[in-house]
Amino acid sequence: MSEQAGGSSVPGRTGSVLLDVQDLEVRYGAIAAIKGISFHVEQGEIVALLGANGAGKTTTQKTVSGMLRPAAGSITFDGQRIDGIPPHKLIDLGICHVPEGRHVFPRMTVEENLAMGAFRFRSPDQDVLAHVLDLFPRLKERYGQQSGTLSGGEQQMLAIGRALMGKPRLLLLDEPSMGLAPLIVQQIFDIVRSINADGVSILLVEQNARQALSLADRGYVLETGELVLAGSGRELLADDRIRAAYLGEELAS
Repeated sequence: MSEQAGGSSVPGRTGSVLLDVQDLEVRYGAIAAIKGISFHVEQGEIVALLGANGAGKTTTQKTVSGMLRPAAGSITFDGQRIDGIPPHKLIDLGICHVPEGRHVFPRMTVEENLAMGAFRFRSPDQDVLAHVLDLFPRLKERYGQQSGTLSGGEQQMLAIGRALMGKPRLLLLDEPSMGLAPLIVQQIFDIVRSINADGVSILLVEQNARQALSLADRGYVLETGELVLAGSGRELLADDRIRAAYLGEELAS
C-alpha cells in the first residue's frame, strides 16, 4: 500500500493528476498540525482522508482550499501552483469547498443560497441549477423556504448544491455525514457518487470510514499530522489496522 507522489502524469496511475500536494507543512503558531505530507487526486477520482479527530484532515482540506497558508511544501492544481492563492481565486479555478457544519445562510432562502454558489458568474447557470434540483428534489420542494428552517440533512444537501453551482472540477467535502440519520447518510453518499460520475473529482474527509472507503477510489490515513497508510479503498477496508481502529471490528488474536 505504498504511495508514490509526483507530477501531472506518472506511469502506473490511471489518469492525470489534478491535485498534487507535496511535503505539506501547516502550523498553528509553534504547533505543527501537518508534518510534511504528500498525496494526490487524479482527474475523476474520489479520494478519502481518514483519521481520528485532531489528525489533521480538516486542516489539510482548508489549506488546499486557501483558508490556511502552508508553512512549507507545495500545492499544485492542474499544473499550477496554488498555495498562497486566496479562496475566492481558487473557486475561479474550479475548487469548491463544503466545510464541516454546512454554513448555509440561515435567513436566505434555498434559492438565494444556491445563487450565492454561482457568485463568480454574472448569473446562475440555469442548466446547472436544474441539475442541482434534480439531484436534490427536496431542495426543489423547499425552494422558497429560509434555509435556517431546513433539517440537518436538507442543509447538507443545500451546502453541496450551493458548491455545485460554482461548477467545480474538484469538490472538497468535509464530514458530509456528520450528525445525520443513517437513511440520509446513504442518500448523501449516493449523491456524492452521482456527482463524481458527472466528472467532478472529490477529496472527501469523513469519520464514517466504512462508507468513505466503500465510495473512494483511494484513501489516505492521517495520524497526528502524518500520513501513515495509503491504498485503494478496497485495500484499506481489508487492512487489519483500519478494521480495528476505524471500523470497530475485533480481530482474532
